[in-house]
Amino acid sequence: MPNSRPRSRRSAGGGAGTAGRDRLVAQSLQSAEHCLGDQDFGTAYAHYLLVLSLAPELKEDVKETFQYTLFKWAEELHALNRIQDLLGCYEQALELFPDDEVICNSMGEHLFRFFQHLLDGASKRTCAIMSMWMSEDNFWEFSPSIKMGFRDEAAGYFHKAVKLNPDFNDAKENFYRVANWLVERWHFIMLNDTKRNEIYNAAIQKAVRLGSKTVLDIGAGTGILSMFAKKAGAHSVYACELSKTMYELACDVVAANKMEDGIRLLHMKSLDLEIPKHIPERVSLVVTETVDAGVFGEGIVESLIHAWEHLLLQPQTKGESGSWGKYGKVIPASAVISGMAVECAEIRRHHRVSAKDIAGIHLPTNVRFQSPAYASVDPEETVEPYTTEKMSGIPGGYRPLTECFQIMKVDFNNLQELKSLATRKPHSLSVPAVKEGTLDAIMVWFVLQLDDEHSLSTSPSEETCWEQAVYPVQALEDYWIQPGDQVTMEASCHDCYLRIQGISILHLEHEMEVIKSFTKSKDLLSLGNEAELCSALANLQTSRPEALEQTCVLEPTEIALLNNIPYHEGFRTAMRKVLSSLAPETPSQPMEAHCQDMETNLESAPSTSDPFYVLDVSEGFSLLPILAGTLGQVQPYSSVEKDQHCIALDLISEANHFPKETLEFWLRHIEDEAAVLQRPKSDKLWSIIILDVIEPSGLIQQEIMEKAAISRCLLQSGGKIFPQYVLMFGMLVESQTLVEESAVQGTEHTLGLNIAPFINQFQVPIRVCLDLSSLPCIPLSQPVELLRLDLMTPYLNTSNREVKVRVCRSGRLTAVPFWFHLCLDDEVRLDTSGEASHWKQAAVVLDNPIQVQAGEELVLSVEHHKSNISITVKQ
Repeated sequence: MPNSRPRSRRSAGGGAGTAGRDRLVAQSLQSAEHCLGDQDFGTAYAHYLLVLSLAPELKEDVKETFQYTLFKWAEELHALNRIQDLLGCYEQALELFPDDEVICNSMGEHLFRFFQHLLDGASKRTCAIMSMWMSEDNFWEFSPSIKMGFRDEAAGYFHKAVKLNPDFNDAKENFYRVANWLVERWHFIMLNDTKRNEIYNAAIQKAVRLGSKTVLDIGAGTGILSMFAKKAGAHSVYACELSKTMYELACDVVAANKMEDGIRLLHMKSLDLEIPKHIPERVSLVVTETVDAGVFGEGIVESLIHAWEHLLLQPQTKGESGSWGKYGKVIPASAVISGMAVECAEIRRHHRVSAKDIAGIHLPTNVRFQSPAYASVDPEETVEPYTTEKMSGIPGGYRPLTECFQIMKVDFNNLQELKSLATRKPHSLSVPAVKEGTLDAIMVWFVLQLDDEHSLSTSPSEETCWEQAVYPVQALEDYWIQPGDQVTMEASCHDCYLRIQGISILHLEHEMEVIKSFTKSKDLLSLGNEAELCSALANLQTSRPEALEQTCVLEPTEIALLNNIPYHEGFRTAMRKVLSSLAPETPSQPMEAHCQDMETNLESAPSTSDPFYVLDVSEGFSLLPILAGTLGQVQPYSSVEKDQHCIALDLISEANHFPKETLEFWLRHIEDEAAVLQRPKSDKLWSIIILDVIEPSGLIQQEIMEKAAISRCLLQSGGKIFPQYVLMFGMLVESQTLVEESAVQGTEHTLGLNIAPFINQFQVPIRVCLDLSSLPCIPLSQPVELLRLDLMTPYLNTSNREVKVRVCRSGRLTAVPFWFHLCLDDEVRLDTSGEASHWKQAAVVLDNPIQVQAGEELVLSVEHHKSNISITVKQ
């Protein structure tokens, strides 16, 4: 505890009032110290508030002790779930110390933790936390914008802390983590897309030239479309942006381009705009790019319905003439949405569990795994029904199985059509296969028609900043398709999402048999068209008797993990070796025979000895506890939390003749998730502790070395942490893609507008979620070992290291991609860049590219702080 008792400073004026104040200050300081000694942090905090309110000149003297008191009291409030009181204390502290980077950073951490709780609203534990200061009903009614507000505010505190102290590593790491959410990476990619900017600019120029002089930009982002309109000659330009960060960024950008007098920026949602409260009159032109890869996912339909009803002039009807300024118009004018059925192994391994047997663990048919990216017909379902991929660069590529087909067309200038989208019944589609293969997904893209002359395509065959929407095919009995078969589906716009659901295959050989058997049915005649007939026949073909199933929804990375056979086999081998070394050995018995004996005999043989305790604290769904439980007399503990995951593990245990009561769910035994690393029993220690060291995104997990330190204290003699150590590898590359995804490059891409210096404040030095096997890049060196993190023997670790790298090819060094080998022991390694890996990779992107020559030797200064990796290149 800091020990700095200050002496009161008497004011020059003196007097009885001053003397009384000084006595009260001295008494309060003394009381605060006594409370700190008794660890009564709440009362101590109250005393310090009184002291600082009476004697602000003591701020610097008590600053360190006040910080300590605040942080300890905040920990207690968090443990008591008094979130509102916790945030209130920080607000009071920041009123006293507005420029204290440590308090700013800590406030941001608590706000961001709260934001994560809100995002994980399905967790029972989260509900318990939130219900302490708000009703559960209010918690569930939190709108996405309010939730994002907590995130934005947290990021603002991190950003301020970094500005106050650029060398404050904790704040920098926190800011880098939220910057990807705060200003999403697609902003950089989009602003660097010259073609996209030129076409939008041309369409806006044309509309303004023809008379659309009053403009509203919905979802303004950096304000680039608003500035296009102003430069084109619009008299009045209004722009609304919901994100506080993007709104403030747009204000800076508009001012820097000397257009602040001509563009009125509004920090609000377009649905809340009112006339004349926010804008004086209806506008003649709305410009927007609130379209995601699935067109409707950013709410363009809802916002345009509101705009046509409340903010736009009436549209021009057929036969009417006159200036465009008399009528309302939207850019983009329409969208044509297209699709294609494809085979893609990369999508398959992230959305379907292909393996039936995983390192000896049989997956029963009554456990059905499913990814969140599915089209549910449940009206309460809000899960985004698709994922997004840059299909032109997806690892392993894809094969078209059908020709492209039109899914729907939407006229954004037709109010009635927009209104009917959400209520329109799903329409059936039937598409013939042209190639044989495995049906893995429906890939979707669109052509955005800005006006009758200008359009943008998001097709994977185009050079575009856009990704494609991908609808994985799941829950079919047979995914094989060949020419003559029909792919059937239903398409709709439900809850402002484009939904492709009921995807199935109508096989040619079955079609004729089914048609013959139903030609006499009156129901057939009532279907009315071929598409409905195909849909009905497909339903007949895919129907099967009902069976009791447990549906287990897993994230794509969790499904890819189940499909990662080398991962599970590696853990099986490494765990078996550790348990064999801990078991009493029979004299002269070979190690391999002893291992087999453990697996086959110890489980069934009666024994009075205690079991080995194995704790798996992997993030998400994991089969490793069941794997451990099959290796002998083992009591495995799983840290999964979701009920459906627990049920699935129980069913898998039963199917493998492994008594489900042997598998314990560890979070049911502890009151606080933060205490997940503790003894299995008061007198027992763990034989094996499995830690998640690398995030699926490719970064090191936060506080992993702290977790390892605790774990080492909980291991029995001879016990192990998995992995025992981690090796980080990297290489030098030239990649223009990484450069353009990390920062806006000059003013050329943005057509002369000065945007780069402002948005680039939110660039981060590390790009995550990369796939090196498909990243467009030129290797300039061989891979080299950059860092070692040893979880079992910490004295081998260094927080920084210098590594020499020889350039093997001349070029422009722009980035250093990196990946890891997780060493379960000296023989078993898991490569996070391997073909079967469920992990992605990451890269440090240089602020300024370096020209290098073959044969040249560079020095990389590598530093590890918590989960943050920094790499500096020295020539």
